[in-house]
Amino acid sequence: MTPALLAALQAARAAKRPIVRGTRLPDGATILLPDDPAAPPALDAAARAALRADASGTVEIEGENWFLQVFNPPPRLAVIGAVHIAQALAPMAAGLGFGVTVIDPRGAFATKERFPGIEITTAWPDEAMDAFAPDTRSAIVTLTHDPKLDDPALDAALRSPAFYLGALGSRKTHAARLKRLRELGHDEATLARIHGPVGLDIEAVTAPEIALSILAEIVAVRRGATMGQKAAA
Repeated sequence: MTPALLAALQAARAAKRPIVRGTRLPDGATILLPDDPAAPPALDAAARAALRADASGTVEIEGENWFLQVFNPPPRLAVIGAVHIAQALAPMAAGLGFGVTVIDPRGAFATKERFPGIEITTAWPDEAMDAFAPDTRSAIVTLTHDPKLDDPALDAALRSPAFYLGALGSRKTHAARLKRLRELGHDEATLARIHGPVGLDIEAVTAPEIALSILAEIVAVRRGATMGQKAAA
């Protein structure tokens, strides 16, 4: 690898930008993917697939073998609402390797005692989402049932490339939520990104069970699985 390519790889990793180092076998020629204009389109597509799968490996492109080494930043989860479900969800997600941020301006709820070892912010949700800066490795879940808190977070999240958006609430609550978000300028295709009611339908009742259903849905979306139905919470 040339010094310039090494510097570019290090810069991408420092910026937490997903990147793939492609090495052509057996001559060792190296390229950084995706989006290198010199790369064959099929190699670029293979790099994107490797990033989605979080899996390094060898592929054959136009008769040549390439080893694709994936450098993905950790996935992140923003939880809006320092509620009981969040207390169960945050450590579960952290255990799966997510960097978790709990967002709630209500300081009485968002405390280190209730969320040990978890990043907490008491900024207003729209400001907190600006600081969180959701990317393609980010998931956002709103849990407060309070439009003053959930709506600003969802409004910001819908304008981001986050791979998962979920909102707690009944179907009636979700319909009202969608109406408010339409009034903020979001179209139907954009609103369809929201998983609401949030979580896979596993007949969850307790806060830990609901947290499990949410996290299972996040993983399913992240991995491209097609399983389960929406919970009718």
